[in-house]
Amino acid sequence: MAQSIRRAIDLIRRSAEHPLSLTEAADVLGVHKSTALRILQTLESARFVRRTGAGTYVLGSGLIELSELALGSMDLRQPAAAHLRALQRATGHTVHLAQLTGDEIIYIDKVDSPAFDAVKLPSRIGRAVSIYASAVGKTILAHLPREERDRLLSPVVFERFTDTTLTDHDALEAELARIHERGWAVDNGEHDAYVLCVAAPIRDSRGQVIAAASITAIEVIASLDQLKSNLPLLLETADQISYELGYPRPSVDPDGDGRSAP
Repeated sequence: MAQSIRRAIDLIRRSAEHPLSLTEAADVLGVHKSTALRILQTLESARFVRRTGAGTYVLGSGLIELSELALGSMDLRQPAAAHLRALQRATGHTVHLAQLTGDEIIYIDKVDSPAFDAVKLPSRIGRAVSIYASAVGKTILAHLPREERDRLLSPVVFERFTDTTLTDHDALEAELARIHERGWAVDNGEHDAYVLCVAAPIRDSRGQVIAAASITAIEVIASLDQLKSNLPLLLETADQISYELGYPRPSVDPDGDGRSAP
């Protein structure tokens, strides 16, 4: 039974790559053509494959619909949880997971540091973060299509929270361009002067940035440069979570992780 299921999965995968003839389908399934035809007809009735006018079989809309349903119902916290906790143990700092939900960027998970800074951090699960004065907010914004970014920023009234807050649209756009190019963002005390943060994007199976993971500390515990020294671990964690969501693992380049150095 398990082998039959595996072969049926292989058949569906092959149909996504190129049109399959009945003979090719029988070869993949390891069965006679008559049996292969019955299996194909069953898959066709579920719209997992589709018969073309040329008599070949290609991927059907049923599997695509299932994929969309899975994407819509997936709880990002579940596939991310183990990776976030491993990151916290490796760095010793508080780790956050923030997701674009509607028109807001919301903390959906937080792994507290046992250090003193965990007591002082104002973040909490379910709380919306500043879309322009946070590392996670800027990370997500930097990777959105321009039209979507403009829509999210249109109601924003830029407020100066600290001396490092970006207080106009042009300055923010310049920063977002830098973030998009290098693949990570920082919060140098831009909302709360004593809170420092670095963040990296998380992608879904379509390659769209839907969330961000971050490492956070208060300045008496770690400087921004000290947090940035953990960027390789953070970027790897974000890649691992993205892979859990169906995004391919990045190719490894000769220098290591294929990203700009901090």
